[in-house]
Amino acid sequence: MTFRDIGLTEKVLAAVETAGYTEPTPIQAQAIPQALAGRDILGIAQTGTGKTAAFVLPMLCRLESGRARARMPRTLILEPTRELAAQVEESFVKYGANHKLNVALLIGGVSFGDQETKIMRGADVLIATPGRLLDFHERGKLLLTGIDILVIDEADRMLDMGFIPDIERICKLVPFTRQTLFFSATMPPEITRLTEQFLQNPVRIEVARVGTTAALIKQILVATHSGSAKRDKLRELLSSAENFKNAIIFANRKRDVAILHKSLLKHGFSAGALHGDMDQPARMASLDAFKRGDVSLLVCSDVAARGLDIPDVSHVFNFDVPMHPDDYVHRIGRTGRAGKTGTAISLITHSDERYIDDIQKLIKTQIEWMGPKLNELGEAPPDRDREFRRNDRTKGRGRDRDRSRDSRHDRFAAMEPAKPFEPGAEHVEVDAAAPAAEAPARQPRGEGRRGGRSDRNGTPREHGRNARPPRDRAPQERSAQERPAEDRPAQSPSQDRRPRRDSRPLQAAGQAPEERKPRRYDDDLGPSFVGLGDHVPSFLLRPVRKPAPVEKQASAEE
Repeated sequence: MTFRDIGLTEKVLAAVETAGYTEPTPIQAQAIPQALAGRDILGIAQTGTGKTAAFVLPMLCRLESGRARARMPRTLILEPTRELAAQVEESFVKYGANHKLNVALLIGGVSFGDQETKIMRGADVLIATPGRLLDFHERGKLLLTGIDILVIDEADRMLDMGFIPDIERICKLVPFTRQTLFFSATMPPEITRLTEQFLQNPVRIEVARVGTTAALIKQILVATHSGSAKRDKLRELLSSAENFKNAIIFANRKRDVAILHKSLLKHGFSAGALHGDMDQPARMASLDAFKRGDVSLLVCSDVAARGLDIPDVSHVFNFDVPMHPDDYVHRIGRTGRAGKTGTAISLITHSDERYIDDIQKLIKTQIEWMGPKLNELGEAPPDRDREFRRNDRTKGRGRDRDRSRDSRHDRFAAMEPAKPFEPGAEHVEVDAAAPAAEAPARQPRGEGRRGGRSDRNGTPREHGRNARPPRDRAPQERSAQERPAEDRPAQSPSQDRRPRRDSRPLQAAGQAPEERKPRRYDDDLGPSFVGLGDHVPSFLLRPVRKPAPVEKQASAEE
């Protein structure tokens, strides 16, 4: 069967022949005729089987008639990652060379202005990630009421990334009469529920058993210790690999991607990095450098595991074993594409045994070991990573600790040793029966050093440290502290302008208790006791004036 036998138009056939393809893959041969007939399609196929062309080619045939309007694209393709969206755009450029179509790309990491210009001009094909698409729709920059064909690609990857609620929302925004093309490598229960909800009598096309790997990929397990020994083993495998051209190295965490990339560069390997924390221009530049052959190694996270079509990848290395078995199938699917052979090597530590068992259960294949197995490994060498972390954690602190220890030692060494207690002339015994008058009198509160109202030599202070001299005011507005001495009651020199709650001196031994005086009023200023008014700024206080008592004049008869 050739492409001419499945009903493609002449413009599309010319572009396919120019690209060098003559025979369709199984997924293309079964999906393209059904898509041209307008049926909903549920395609299940492993990576590297040509799923992208299975929906790009029929869409180009359908778009030869008609014209897009501003803010209303005609077709919509949803991709889980920016790299996959950019790759689909390249497919439309390649296969749509004979079509005058406007293709718009809505992905994160790119300015809104350029993308909005393409939308306003009218897009025949809109390729987007769910987050940026909904952002445009909420801003009122995009209308989805003109969608004729909806394509959901890598649906299982959408599930892993948490995009299923967004997909459900988008499916409710597009017209009900649309055609839906749904592609996935695996079919978890959540994906099955989604297809039953939004696909109308779909044609199920399954060209490979779910969870299988390509037969042309040679899979190998290599036992190793963790830490720095794992990186040493990876460099050894890279140097001794057979038929090596280039390789993709997968790590589970973005931090490990950065560390491994730096280690490879340090040891003279030509390597690039790709992970989610990189901005979009840097990610595209790293991916393009690997495609052109400028670098032979690409260290990446699972962001590059799904759907990326990188030709002629000879090896795939799993530096970290994926926690989900499906991710293993997608990772090693980067090699052995388009009928070519490839090699997938996984580095296994003692903590990865359970993951390997799950992977082998999924693919129903026993993966061969190269070299000793885990139970045959010798003693682990010293971990340089642990020593590095220890040194880095105590960097700069060890010298300070030693310096402070030495200074304490010198200070204590210079001190004279304490003399033992010897009772002598200096020792005076105090008779407990001595009269109380001989005991030193206690100093009244407020006059000592702890009270903060006297100088170092014991001289009382008239004002506080920051006190300012009182300003001149009218005699009737002066407070009790500012009046002449003959007009105010006597008080101790150490007494502050602001009286304390209880400024009476302590009662001496044998003295009769002093009667408590009634609350004193300073004429018309109200009661002079400490209250909340002491914490209010002076400019907010107003004197509370009480009217003077009116004396009754004696009558003439008296």
